[in-house]
Amino acid sequence: MKKIILASSSPRRKELIKKLGIKFDIDPSNYEEDMNSKLKPHELTKYLSKEKAKVVAKKYKNAIIIAADTLNFLGKKILCKPKTLAEAKEMLRDTSGKCQSVITGFTIIDTKTKKSISKSVETKVYFKRITTKQINAYLKKGESLDKAGAFAIQGFGGILIKKIEGDYYNVVGLPLAVLVGELKKFGIRVL
Repeated sequence: MKKIILASSSPRRKELIKKLGIKFDIDPSNYEEDMNSKLKPHELTKYLSKEKAKVVAKKYKNAIIIAADTLNFLGKKILCKPKTLAEAKEMLRDTSGKCQSVITGFTIIDTKTKKSISKSVETKVYFKRITTKQINAYLKKGESLDKAGAFAIQGFGGILIKKIEGDYYNVVGLPLAVLVGELKKFGIRVL
């Protein structure tokens, strides 16, 4: 079986791939993301994942590379990972009572055959109305700074959510059901 490489340092993506029960190694991509692109959200996430995958693919002659990029959108505004608690607070305040679109683009490359595929998956995340007191309490949990949109659905951030439409795992960082379907096309069977 070919070596499988996850081109990501994300602990969440690592845990999600582990859930699939496949053996893999981690080789994070050092691709510098360009968020000033004029691409539409789905195209942007696919493009970023493909560029990350291509950087890592150059290092391997016979491997399957998996790379992903997740972006959160509030309308047309990209909600990146906040750099400060003040920025996280502003994001959560803006999101209160509204819907974020979480879009993950992923790319799979077979470095031997040069076959590649890029897909994107969108999940709508509807937030409850959140008071300033609740936002402050959530920020003290320490989940906000390394998460796009300033929340972790798999952690305490889950209590801020009214409902989601789509793949839960997509919000965490990888749409597992779609990913498994695409991996089959590369000869990797999970079930």
